[in-house]
Amino acid sequence: MGETGSDAGRDGAVRPTSRDVARLAGVSQATVSLVLREQWRGRVSPARVAEVRTAARELGYRPNLAARSLRLGRTRTVLVVVPALTNEFFARVHAGAARVAAEADVGVVLYPSPEGVGAAPDPFASAGATLDGVLASSMAVEALAQLSGDGLPLVMLDSEPRDGPAGATVNPDIGAGMRLVTDHLLTLGHRHVAHVAADVPSWTFEVRERALRAGLSAVPGARLVAAERGPISVAGGLAAAERALSALPRPTALVCDDDTMAAGACKAVRRLGLRVPEDVSVTGFDDLALATAVEPELTTVRLPAEELGAAGLRALLAVLAGERRGTTVLPVTLATRGSTAQAPQPA
Repeated sequence: MGETGSDAGRDGAVRPTSRDVARLAGVSQATVSLVLREQWRGRVSPARVAEVRTAARELGYRPNLAARSLRLGRTRTVLVVVPALTNEFFARVHAGAARVAAEADVGVVLYPSPEGVGAAPDPFASAGATLDGVLASSMAVEALAQLSGDGLPLVMLDSEPRDGPAGATVNPDIGAGMRLVTDHLLTLGHRHVAHVAADVPSWTFEVRERALRAGLSAVPGARLVAAERGPISVAGGLAAAERALSALPRPTALVCDDDTMAAGACKAVRRLGLRVPEDVSVTGFDDLALATAVEPELTTVRLPAEELGAAGLRALLAVLAGERRGTTVLPVTLATRGSTAQAPQPA
């Protein structure tokens, strides 16, 4: 990092250096440099990385902007584009990105896409003159053509990993999450499954559907008896689940693309005089606070929302430093709760 001792800021206060971080973490300055410049993969263990980051936070360490090689542009400001902050998941994504930005002394401008999904118009007269880069969540790369058309560095979250204007992509392992759900239900004996799907033309929801269909097709006797789409809301999940439950044979499990839709699906089950999970099991996706607020609590895929935002911002900083990161995939887990149980026996 090029720092050899404590330095003084403009306010005269003595500030910690990378040497101080190294001493507290019990590692070399070179290791601190690799970690804080996001060049540690394959060279430093994840445990050491955690120790360095903890030491930096405890000391309140900020990089020496004159010494480090991170080539941020004129403004030291990045744009974070999310569908809506009213959604808990995206609020947590923003929190993770903002935390890493603060550690790197980078400003964050938040811009919720006015339509939720789809094209995000340039919020400035010229984003290229105002920003150093863009971190965009859950929308197609093409939707940000106006923001990246002038070569503005772009990192996408939860988006199709492919060549294009994005310098990097950071995704939760969506396919693995849906496979966890499918395997869980199949192990419980469910063979007639319905999909309560989000009515959003997005890569992340296409992956969920493909993984669900593939998992069911691999087991003799298992099949998708219905696939009903609706808005990502309680009302949307309720209406889609009511249609799905009218299928013959009636599904014994409803797989929902989102926890809010799953809450609506639980209402649909009860309105038909059925029980969750004795008659119909219900699963969600995201592990929002809502998942443990409903009764029974939802079995759902836990996505690392805050880490997604943090990893995305780190990737953007790396892209601004001249690296091309490709795709980073974050692991997911299944939170098994009371909304799933053994499939009911045929009458």
